[in-house]
Amino acid sequence: MMKNYWKQLGTLAIIAIVAVSCSTVPITGRSQLNLLPESQMAEMGLTNYSEFLKEAKLSTDQEQAALVKKVGQKIAAAVEEYLNSNGLSSYVENFNWEFNLVEDDTPNAWCMPGGKVVFYTGILPYTKDEAGLAVVMGHEIAHAVARHGNERMSQQMGVQAVAAGLQVALKEKPEQTQQIYMGAFGLGAQYGMTLPFSRKHETEADKMGLVFMAMAGYDPAVAAEFWTRMSQSGGQKPPEFMSTHPADDTRIKDIKAYLPEAYKYMKK
Repeated sequence: MMKNYWKQLGTLAIIAIVAVSCSTVPITGRSQLNLLPESQMAEMGLTNYSEFLKEAKLSTDQEQAALVKKVGQKIAAAVEEYLNSNGLSSYVENFNWEFNLVEDDTPNAWCMPGGKVVFYTGILPYTKDEAGLAVVMGHEIAHAVARHGNERMSQQMGVQAVAAGLQVALKEKPEQTQQIYMGAFGLGAQYGMTLPFSRKHETEADKMGLVFMAMAGYDPAVAAEFWTRMSQSGGQKPPEFMSTHPADDTRIKDIKAYLPEAYKYMKK
C-alpha cells in the first residue's frame, strides 16, 4: 500500500515538473519541454562566453566589427518589439545583448542564451553585405530566443534517464544482450530523436530569423541567396537523416516557402 502511494506521488511530481516546464516557441507556436531555469541557462552562457573571449582574438577590422554590432542591435530591437507586443517579454528578461567579431577562418556564428553573439570573420565572404549579416544574425538569435539550448539539454536528460532505466531492466540479462539492447537504444535515440530535433530547430530558427530581419527592415529573400552561397562552399555532406542540419535544397525550399509570411512583418 505504502509502495503504491510513493509510486503515485512520484508520478504526480513528474507530471507537475513537465507541466511547469512546458513552453511555447514564439512565432512558430510549437510546444517544447525545457527542464532548466532560463536564468541558469543565461548564467551558463555568460560563463562559456567569457571563457571563449579569453582565448579568442577580436577582429581589428573596425568597420566590419561595427557593422556586426549595428546589425545585431537592429535584430535585437526587432526581437524585443515582437516579444513585447505579444506579451512574451519574459523570453529575453535574462538577456544582456553583446556582439563581437573574432578572427577565425571558420564560417560560423552563434548566440549564447542570454544574448551573447559572436561572428567569425570566416563567414563574412558568405554574408557579403549588411543584409547577409542580418540573415545569420536573425537565425542565431532565434536559436536563443526559442530556447533551443535548454530544449536540447532537457532532451539529453530524458534520454539519459531512459538509458539508466533500461540498464536496470536489463541487469539480469547476459552482458552481450545488454550491449545489443543499449546499442540499439543509442542509435534509435540519435536517429529517431536527437538529429530530427536538431533539424527541426534549424528550420524553426530559419523561420523566426526571417521574421526578425523583416521587422528590422531587411529583405528576407536575401536568406535564400545566403544559403545558396553556403551550399556551394564545398565538402562532402552526410545524408539529411544523418545530419544535424536540413539538406541545403530542403532548407532553401523551406525558406522560399515561408517568405510570404515573413513579408507580413515588414514595415511599410
